[in-house]
Order: sequence, then C-alpha cells, then structure tokens
Amino acid sequence: MEYRRLGTTDLDVSTICLGTMTWGEQNSEAEAHAQLDRALELGINFIDTAEIYPVPPRGETYGRTEAFIGSWLASRPGARGKIVLATKVAGANNRVSHVRGGAKLDRKQITEAVEGSLRRLRTDYIDLYQTHTPDRGVAVFGRPMPLPDPDKDGTPIEETLDVLADLVKAGKVRHVGVSNETAYGVMRHLRHAEKSGAPRIQSIQNAYNLLNRGFEAALAEVALRANVKLLPYSPLGMGVLSGKYLDGAWPPGARITLFRDRYKRYLNPRGIVATGAYVRLAREHGLDPAQMALAYTASRPFVLSVIIGATSLEQLERNIAAAALKLRPETLSAIEAIHAESPNPCP
Repeated sequence: MEYRRLGTTDLDVSTICLGTMTWGEQNSEAEAHAQLDRALELGINFIDTAEIYPVPPRGETYGRTEAFIGSWLASRPGARGKIVLATKVAGANNRVSHVRGGAKLDRKQITEAVEGSLRRLRTDYIDLYQTHTPDRGVAVFGRPMPLPDPDKDGTPIEETLDVLADLVKAGKVRHVGVSNETAYGVMRHLRHAEKSGAPRIQSIQNAYNLLNRGFEAALAEVALRANVKLLPYSPLGMGVLSGKYLDGAWPPGARITLFRDRYKRYLNPRGIVATGAYVRLAREHGLDPAQMALAYTASRPFVLSVIIGATSLEQLERNIAAAALKLRPETLSAIEAIHAESPNPCP
C-alpha cells in the first residue's frame, strides 16, 4: 500500500480510503467491524464517514454509521492510533431537514455537530473534519449549478472557518477539509486562512470518476498548486463502472437497485454507453473493470486517496487490490480516447 501526505499536515494516508456510507443501511454493525478489521490488515489507515450516514440519509438512521465505528474503536484497544479518522458536518445543500431542523454551517450547529460525532465515534478528536456541502448554492450530487445569488448564500465561509479554528484550538479537531466545493470556494477558504490564521483546508472531497471528470476543469489546478488534493468519492460511479448494471441488469441488494428512484446520476443514456466502452476496454486488456476505474483515479496527480465503498469482504478486497494496479500506457491512451468521444456524460 502506498501512503501520501495529507496537505501540509504530518499525516500520511493510504491511497485507498475506506468509505462507510452503507453501514447501518446495507451493512450491519458486525459487517462494518469485519470490514474495518480487514481493511487495516490490508494496509488501509484512512477511514471516512459523516454525521448523516448511512445513505440515503433518514432521521431514524442518523448517526448510525459513526456509532458503528465508535463501537469498533471501543472494542479494539489501540486501534484509534492506527487510523486517520475523517467525518463531515452537514451543510445546507445536504437538504436534511431531520438534522437540527435543517443543517447549516454556523457556530451553533457546527459546535453541536462535532460534539455528537465525537460521542458516537467514542474518540476525543477527529483527524479531518470536513464540511459536507457549502451553505451557498452550488452544483452537488448531480444537480445543475444555480446562478450565484449572494442574498441566498447562507453562512459565510469565513464564519464557518472561524468556528473550525476554535475546534482545532480546543483539540477536538486536528485538521479541516471541504467537500462538494468549487474552485471559488476553495480559494476563499485559503484566502481567509492566510489572512486570519484560521486553519488551512487540507483536502477536498468531490465526486470524480471515469464518467465524471469535471474536477479537472478548474479544481485540479487548485489542488496541485495549493496542495489541497482530492479525496474522490463515487470512483466507480455508485458501482456503475463495474459493469454490473449493463444490459438492464438490477443486481439484488445493490445500492441503485435498492434506491433506483433516488440514485440515477450515472445511469443516463450517455453514461450507459460510455460505461459499456470502459468495461469492454478493461476486459480487452485483461483487467477487472472496477479495478481499472479505481486505478485510473488513483493515478491522477491531484488525487490524494480514493474513497471506496463495499458491502461484502470480497468486494472490499477486490477494490483495495486496485491500489497495486499500474495501468499500462496503451490502456491509459485508450481511456482518454473514450473520454474524448464521450466527455463527462454524468456530471
């Protein structure tokens, strides 16, 4: 397993990060613990969660994923020091009315949220605390980008960062990051940190995969030049890039099968055609389609650690094994040719 430095911190994280959003919905507590144990055995030291997990977020399951991680930590003496633990505070664009009456990134709500996460996680500190979505209007989760409207921006970035600064000073949070952000938002965070002494954001967690390479348009340069690298989520397009949904298939128990009315982002007609091309390419080159997609994402110079998810140990092991896969130049060239033919079909 390769390890990479998290921004300007002293933390090295595995190139594969264990995502947890199925725990408490598709996975039981025992299955979550088994995944954590196996991931550590295979060299994973980076765990990502969120206060609103599992997905889809519901009032009756709110915080359950963090609680599963907390029970694992409590039953594994010494495990806390072996992992870099990341979680997220919900923002307005998460659209979760069951969270504090409507989540936003102000002082009161962030303070309440971090205390809840610490309690559920059964830890004294969070290594990387991320805002899950901005409070202003942005394109998230496949929604179109709204026209900027300063009158509807919600909590200012500066106020959010000042609250996070106090949490860092209190020792409850070590480092901070953002998720579902734009280049404008990242630069505003960095500018305020530089001017005020507030904590510098160390990472950005956005969607990125073979069907959605929008990050490359502006954020890739920011990530590289400002050393705020990407933690890509949905690197398999919610499992679509494995090929398991091709030809009208609906695998039993799979996330899109279970929640097909909610998760349609990667199954539009252009996305299906592009997925077919990537799957055929992988098989022509003797590769597992999911591993090829993960290896491609991990190879991008602006990527820090690829967030994977799994509902079985077999799937977990197969995805982690992608960390050791180095794609040949001819495979990379063929991927770029498909991308040029069908760029970003699932933004």
